[in-house]
Amino acid sequence: MEIKTATFVVSNSDYRKCPSTGLPEYAFIGRSNVGKSSLINMLTRNKGLAKTSVRPGKTQLINHFLVNNKWYIVDLPGYGFARVSKSSRSAWQKMISDYFLHRETLVNTFVLIDSRIPPQQIDLEFINFLGSNGVPLAIVFTKVDKQNQRETARNVSNFKQALSETWEELPLMFITSSATGYGRDHLLDFIDSVNATL
Repeated sequence: MEIKTATFVVSNSDYRKCPSTGLPEYAFIGRSNVGKSSLINMLTRNKGLAKTSVRPGKTQLINHFLVNNKWYIVDLPGYGFARVSKSSRSAWQKMISDYFLHRETLVNTFVLIDSRIPPQQIDLEFINFLGSNGVPLAIVFTKVDKQNQRETARNVSNFKQALSETWEELPLMFITSSATGYGRDHLLDFIDSVNATL
């Protein structure tokens, strides 16, 4: 797939106010500071599309980006350790869960996992939440440029093992680097293949 255009459309705190065009949506979510905005910018080859920050919790709303006038990238707030109040975190959780449980145009969720660290309970719980609610998902390991292939393979294997305790068949998985562009074609080919079935 060639991305010719990628433009910001709207930010919302309520899934009911999201675009009503009926176009397919691909959501991106992960723990705070997992590299979500950088991955979106790498996929679209637009460094300024999604706002990046060294401070976790930069994304606080549901952000829609229209790609090739045919489908949306949806940038969602990260979960985990962003420095926000309990009330803000609770509001985020409701906003995110409502989106996943009720957004009919969502066709896939990419859950981003930092490839450098051992399996985290918060990631496993979130993936299980999506799976138990029938939300289609794929896992995207990020930041593989920051370690050697052996370390990446070990951490991915450990994650698969942890997930296999609750999953009979594991979700599709991708390995990426926003710095080098590794994995870009595989992700876009997957999106292309899903779009072709709609």
